[in-house]
Amino acid sequence: MKTPGLRPTPERVRETLFNWLAPIIEGARCLDPFAGSGALGIEALSRGAAEVVMLERSDAVARVLRDNIRDLGERRGSVVRADARHWLKRPGRAFDIVFLDPPFAE
Repeated sequence: MKTPGLRPTPERVRETLFNWLAPIIEGARCLDPFAGSGALGIEALSRGAAEVVMLERSDAVARVLRDNIRDLGERRGSVVRADARHWLKRPGRAFDIVFLDPPFAE
């Protein structure tokens, strides 16, 4: 899906990040507040995260993310259509790992 400003975290960066997280990712509860392409959240699921919540403010992008998670048969991932800056202000659950990779323009 072509969406202005949407760019996946480069593969080399993801590989390095998840090598660092290898000792703790399995069974972790993860939050991806600026999900975008979903690359970080889906990678976390593939590495054994117990749960990944992805926030996405674009309705169209959120739909694609939900479809991708469904097509993967993944039940541990969820997509919430929300602006991360507002969603994070409310009381909520604790997460073990938070991926903060906001859009460059912001």
